[in-house]
Amino acid sequence: MNEPVTSETYAAQLRRLADLTARVREQRAEAHTWHERQCAAAQQAVADAAEQLQSAEEEFVAAREQQERVDAEVAHLWQQVRSRLGARRLGGPPAPATGVTATDPVPLLAKARDLLDRAGQPGELPGSVNPLLALCGVAGGVLAYALGAGARALGVGYGGDLAVGLPVLALVVTLLGPLVGLVPARVLADRRHAVLGPRPITVVLGAGLLTTALLLVLGR
Repeated sequence: MNEPVTSETYAAQLRRLADLTARVREQRAEAHTWHERQCAAAQQAVADAAEQLQSAEEEFVAAREQQERVDAEVAHLWQQVRSRLGARRLGGPPAPATGVTATDPVPLLAKARDLLDRAGQPGELPGSVNPLLALCGVAGGVLAYALGAGARALGVGYGGDLAVGLPVLALVVTLLGPLVGLVPARVLADRRHAVLGPRPITVVLGAGLLTTALLLVLGR
């Protein structure tokens, strides 16, 4: 026969049941808290990933726009190189270099523009062309003296007022001989993409003046 359940045994069972119930409630609360933390962490991870994805997309769009601007600038600079240097057979612009560390192209393009600007600015004629400049002065003096001599000859031939006016005109033309030499000197400078500075002008005028003075002395 089964032994009767005493009041102490029943009370102990109730306490045990209450302890188990409290433990289950505590574990359930802990599980619920853990679940909420995991959900919050997952939501935060998703939000961070979405923010990183948006930032990456914005960087990609900005990088693509910069690449388009850089490509357009490179094509423009390359066209200037071809036109200024006369390198028509260079073809298209060079392809980007591979296997090198990425750098900001903006300062490099600025340096390239500066180099092109300095290369496009005409410089002064070198000293090696001084003989040609002197020859221009001599040629100007000779040409002006020849024109003056022709005018004087016409004045003598026709007589009258022309005999008075043409010698004066001939003298003026002869004295302008050094300046006439500046015309071919300017053509020489333009062909060499240079400016006719003070030194070249001095060489031309000096040679022209010397030639004109020598011809006037010899023509007396």
